[in-house]
Amino acid sequence: MSDGRGVLFVPYQDTLGLLGVEDALRICEEVYGMHARGSVVLSSPPSFKLDVAEDFHNHWHVKSVLLKDIPTTGVRLYNYYDDGVRNTVGDLGCTRYIVLSDPHSGEPVAIVDEHWSYAIRSAAAATLACKWLGPSNTRTLGLVGVGTMGTNSLRCLCTMYKFEEIRCTSRRGETRAAFARKWSQALGIAVVPMDSVEAVVRGADIVVGGTTSGEVVTREPWLKPGSTFISLARRELDPAGWSKMDKVVIDSWEFNMLQREFKRAVETGLFSREQLHAEIQELVTGAKKGREREEERILIHTCGLVSQDVALAHFLYRTALDKGLGTWLPRAGGAACGAGAGGRSTT
Repeated sequence: MSDGRGVLFVPYQDTLGLLGVEDALRICEEVYGMHARGSVVLSSPPSFKLDVAEDFHNHWHVKSVLLKDIPTTGVRLYNYYDDGVRNTVGDLGCTRYIVLSDPHSGEPVAIVDEHWSYAIRSAAAATLACKWLGPSNTRTLGLVGVGTMGTNSLRCLCTMYKFEEIRCTSRRGETRAAFARKWSQALGIAVVPMDSVEAVVRGADIVVGGTTSGEVVTREPWLKPGSTFISLARRELDPAGWSKMDKVVIDSWEFNMLQREFKRAVETGLFSREQLHAEIQELVTGAKKGREREEERILIHTCGLVSQDVALAHFLYRTALDKGLGTWLPRAGGAACGAGAGGRSTT
């Protein structure tokens, strides 16, 4: 049911304290279960895009979903700049909101800033698959990219493993050096900056690819037997090497086929649905097996599910409501509110 006070706006700063890493891991896993039960209703088409490359380099992406089990329904919308050199997808300055409505009445209930929930969801939805696919004896983590994706993957994986060494690389030497200093101190273990992707990948038990590069970053021959590679974006692992992995697991075939790089790999014969081992929802429910042999090399590749974004936004809305946070906005046809849940004026 919608709240009679209006529409609750949950700003970025509030979301930071309301959604923890373990919350995100739990909710993402629950949503995979919803997909397996068939209680997720996606829009048709599942994604709407407005891409204006010339002059503006401006991109709108809009997705929506109804989650019967919660229940809630929402629209995720974001706008970013990408000229091939600068990409603002992960920046706080780009537009990122989720609008939630009461699925029984259509009344608006919340507008949630999704910068933090998007950032942690991107990592949580992929890394949680290591519960079924990760090596049993994990000592070394390799991070290819140390921006938002790499940082949040580290946060997630540290809830699951006690690493002895973490290697990292990035485009700029000063960035990876600063990252290594910060996390060495925070974790009390060696975080080693390296000059090349190959140096990070070779010998690592788990590798996370989370860059903004549109080019191939990691090569399959660099991955040792028994390793797990987590691909969070575009072409992190050379598509020519996917068929050589022992298992390939993704979040959704349907949504990945909407991605240009993935679709091209399928259409050119580099990979096929028959070569796919499982979607993550099948691991969560036990319909498919995870790692079966220590020496298996396994790829986890995700593109992101709007169902998880909306579920996280609903969690943020309900938690903000319970804690008296956020700002109330007047709703058309409803009584205007003089003060927010936290005592903030709407003016």
